[in-house]
Amino acid sequence: MDFFDSAYRGTPPWDIGRPQKEFVELLRRGEITGSVLDIGCGTGEHALFFAGEGYEVWGIDSAPLAIQKAKEKAAGRGLPVHFLVLNALDLPKLRRKFTTVTDSGLFHTLSDEDRPLFVNSLATILSPGGKYFMLCFSELEPGGFGPRRITQKEIQDSFREGWSINYIRPATFESRTRAEGPRAWLSSITKK
Repeated sequence: MDFFDSAYRGTPPWDIGRPQKEFVELLRRGEITGSVLDIGCGTGEHALFFAGEGYEVWGIDSAPLAIQKAKEKAAGRGLPVHFLVLNALDLPKLRRKFTTVTDSGLFHTLSDEDRPLFVNSLATILSPGGKYFMLCFSELEPGGFGPRRITQKEIQDSFREGWSINYIRPATFESRTRAEGPRAWLSSITKK
């Protein structure tokens, strides 16, 4: 993950300085519940947003510099978020369960080989009936720049056993590179 750690020496395109509007809307609609884990939290904007709304929140990222910046933001804002450097394939190391897990841009960075490992890792820390909300680049976004694109079928295939897909809907992944943002999928997936 050297690429990601080095990206945080500056401000990467996905670090927009606020939560993605899709996650703000999830909270406004009452879909964020209980304890929250933000996977691939970057500099912590989603985790800090949820903490500011009164949720118990943890944030993990494999990039140490991102976690350092997230901790500095939390201290500066006086928000109690548990930020840890941790690979998303090693979630059992958290030794706890969460009701809600959010993912803004992690899933689309995973290799085909790592996807099932991630789904198994996720299953260990999400309570039965808990929800995983994932925002990822859609195959409807033209290729070229940015992460790989994900199809609805790839999402369905990854979460076929032990999961129930509530919805996969078109969304926008806000970034600093384009005002309208790349096309994305927002998925709500419940652990059975």
